[in-house]
Amino acid sequence: MDTIAVLLRRPETLELARLALTPPGPADVVVEVAWSGISTGTERLLWSGRMPPFPGMGYPLVPGYESVGEIVEAGPQSGRRVGERVFVPGARCFAPLEGEPVRGLFGGAARRLVVPGARVVPVEQGLREQAVLLALAATARHATAAPGAEQPGLIVGHGVLGRLLARIAIALGAPPPVVWETNPARREGAAGYAVLHPEEDPRRDYRAIHDVSGDSRILDTLVARLAPGGEIVLAGFYAEPLSFAFPPAFMKEARIRIAAEWRPPDLAAVNALIAEGRLSLEGLITHRRAASEAADAYRIAFGDPACLKMVLDWRESA
Repeated sequence: MDTIAVLLRRPETLELARLALTPPGPADVVVEVAWSGISTGTERLLWSGRMPPFPGMGYPLVPGYESVGEIVEAGPQSGRRVGERVFVPGARCFAPLEGEPVRGLFGGAARRLVVPGARVVPVEQGLREQAVLLALAATARHATAAPGAEQPGLIVGHGVLGRLLARIAIALGAPPPVVWETNPARREGAAGYAVLHPEEDPRRDYRAIHDVSGDSRILDTLVARLAPGGEIVLAGFYAEPLSFAFPPAFMKEARIRIAAEWRPPDLAAVNALIAEGRLSLEGLITHRRAASEAADAYRIAFGDPACLKMVLDWRESA
């Protein structure tokens, strides 16, 4: 069994390649992928070669952790059935290529995947390509779900993750947050909350600030906007070391929390919000390309500020 997949042979060298797949076991499913999303955070770092050392990191690799497709084979111990539409948060199913191991650090950007049945998540047929956003929605929920955590008063960054943070806060009954965005191309699209340039915001009393900008130099700015005892949540991914001036943070008795990747309960929670009609994924996918145009799609996803989320369509790929 083999598949067509996006392959990063080395930084800034991306192609479509045919890769052999490891045979499925009794607990595995085989998924025919219909759509996969491109992450402008972690995948940009993989593409540029700026990803910090990370377990499983290396080249060549298959990127992608936002895939949606249909189960076409289901092992007797997989707990799944043929015909289910599922979300696949990555896979490690690729055989060596030309004697080199193919890294499956993420591994979802392929037409066909072999993955444990316990790892896939059934999704509503009606979500179609929007289901690729479930990982980001779960990430947003995870950033606010720590014991004692408050919903964000301020969100820094109006990309897809920032928009989902704001939508989830409102869905859970919290007051609408303020969102900062310096890029005029990303100021539009707010749904029930305000989007401001930081210079337009006079407040310095936020109890909870969630940063999704990925800017490693931003901590001093955020500390200055905190209420005493407030919390800064780092919900983006940062390629450079972070630092901050200690005295202002000391005077505020500031707390800094790092939000890790989502967990299964986060995905279940956002699935429930979507099913109840309280969370919408509309308007977040702005660009689409056939998988055969992957090189162009990645260039646009990483270089066009108007591109919130790029989706690859694998349905015509053999």
